[in-house]
Amino acid sequence: MPLTDTAIRKAMPGPKTRKLSDGKGLYLELSPAGGRWWRLKYRIAGVEKRISLGTYPETSLKAAREKMEEARALVAQGIDPSQARKAAKQEAAHQDEQAQREAQGLPLHGSFESVAREWFDTRKEEWAPTYAKKIFRRLEADVFPWLGRLPVPNITPPMVLDMLRKAESRGAIQMDAAASPQIEAARQFSYTAGRCESSSPNNL
Repeated sequence: MPLTDTAIRKAMPGPKTRKLSDGKGLYLELSPAGGRWWRLKYRIAGVEKRISLGTYPETSLKAAREKMEEARALVAQGIDPSQARKAAKQEAAHQDEQAQREAQGLPLHGSFESVAREWFDTRKEEWAPTYAKKIFRRLEADVFPWLGRLPVPNITPPMVLDMLRKAESRGAIQMDAAASPQIEAARQFSYTAGRCESSSPNNL
């Protein structure tokens, strides 16, 4: 029999944890200390699992049922609601971190600038100081302003060509011969170092 708000309010905790079922796997768990937790029992890939949907009365009976239907819809698609929740939290944390880095003027994680700076740090000891400075100046002046914020897998040959033309238009000579190999080297570094998920970047 489905729960009602009246029945929930009248329910008293006992010496052991109690479960008040609402149907479709949704139930209210009453702890001996008086806590009231909404739980959803579901099965995915043949495994029985449970997920918390909030506390009562902060999460009302109506809200708990809505969350239950949302979770069941995910299960119907073969998606584990618990894993989906973790992924959403991780994405939110990632977005917060990216926003903080942007506010501090730092390159975003996964962006070409972030990867290129890391690549430069791994290679600069192999070069003469004057050559290393020249390489980095090219990146800062002619590459980062146009490609720096882009995720590495999103950078295409036409984008690089457009960047080279912009550099040439401002009088940066030999950009085609100098910058393009550096861009490709940084991109390749991002894949071999595991900074990007794709295993086969398109060559520039």
